[in-house]
Amino acid sequence: MIREMREKLGKEITELTHELAVTLPQAIATAVEMGDLRENSEYKSALERQQFVQARLGQLHQRLNQLSQLAESEAPLNKVGLGSRVKVEDLATGEVDEYTLVLAEMMDLDAGHISLASPLGRALKDREIGEEVTLQLPTMRRSLRVLELITIHQTIVVEG
Repeated sequence: MIREMREKLGKEITELTHELAVTLPQAIATAVEMGDLRENSEYKSALERQQFVQARLGQLHQRLNQLSQLAESEAPLNKVGLGSRVKVEDLATGEVDEYTLVLAEMMDLDAGHISLASPLGRALKDREIGEEVTLQLPTMRRSLRVLELITIHQTIVVEG
């Protein structure tokens, strides 16, 4: 999962770097050729986009640097954490669901990926097999029991 996140961030960095180095300078040059820069909306728009891209690149590089540290601190060996696949049972209905806890950028509810920062992710974080957790939602209260847990460390060992 960390590798996937690095790839996703790397792809966006590559795209934005190309935009910053090639596309935006061309747009600015074209706008400059149009004349009066004080009333040139294309020029202003290109400059604003350039500032946004520079800021976003800074955020992406910072996030990329944080990933290694985050993986270590947010992925315990025997508890639910970043990258964990966890199977839970709803104690009221008996329904069993499986989730993978991911960073917000990789959240995909259809694939069963929930953010570690979501209410469910926060409730499950640091839980062990057999533990029960109560989750207060806006419309209801859910009680869940952790049935199975595969941490990111176990996944690495199995896949590696």
